[in-house]
Amino acid sequence: MSSPAPSILITGGASGLGRALAELAARRGYRVAIADTHSVRSEEVCAQLADLNTEHLQLTCDIRRDGDLRQAVERVMRRWGQLDILINNAGIAGTGLFETLSDDDWRALLDTNLLGTVRACRAAVSAMKRQGSGHIINVAAVQGLIPAPGMSSYSATEAALIALSESLYSELQPLGIKVSVACPSFFRSNLADTLRASEPVSRARFERLLVRHDFSPAEIAERIFRGIDAGDFMILPQPGLKQVWRQKRWLPGRALKGMQALAEKLRR
Repeated sequence: MSSPAPSILITGGASGLGRALAELAARRGYRVAIADTHSVRSEEVCAQLADLNTEHLQLTCDIRRDGDLRQAVERVMRRWGQLDILINNAGIAGTGLFETLSDDDWRALLDTNLLGTVRACRAAVSAMKRQGSGHIINVAAVQGLIPAPGMSSYSATEAALIALSESLYSELQPLGIKVSVACPSFFRSNLADTLRASEPVSRARFERLLVRHDFSPAEIAERIFRGIDAGDFMILPQPGLKQVWRQKRWLPGRALKGMQALAEKLRR
């Protein structure tokens, strides 16, 4: 008797990278659960999953609400009896010079990016602990590893996600639960749709960063799954990111000088 197909739950799975991850998971034979607040987009993704003859679930879920995430995990467990992979993809970006960012800007990123991931991990760990296995992948922008001027709130939340992932990596290992963190740089996506920008110039600069890069969500999704297959903890899905990250760790003074030069351009 063949074993059941693995199941995967993807937050923010209705668009951008989340949608690409869902479609790729379907082609890889997963049973796919989409957790998102956008019902119309979720329906479109689920229609495509149906065309691929993929078992799927459409879950209305706001990661700012603990109850939504617990219910999403419970529905997956009731339907399929297991949750093999959770990808915490949902999040928002923020940009603007530090003195222009409001408390609301900071709260929005902390509540969504950091605490949203905490809530999802907590719900998943409860289920994975019972089954004795599972894999959690947190998606954190590379700005958490290489903070840039003009993105202090974004960099801070992404760095916190990476630290959370490192802590959970060791803490959950005795339970049979794996943890990874994927840190993509900019790529063509709809991230600007939910961008918290403190002023128009910062918004325009951020939007230019998205469109000037060649990588598509599908390419990033493919590289993230390669990292999952390899059992990598740190998944850096674009060429050159490992080198830049290592240079920052080994030559921090040089990295800071480079960012100072960038900051001077922003201030002008």
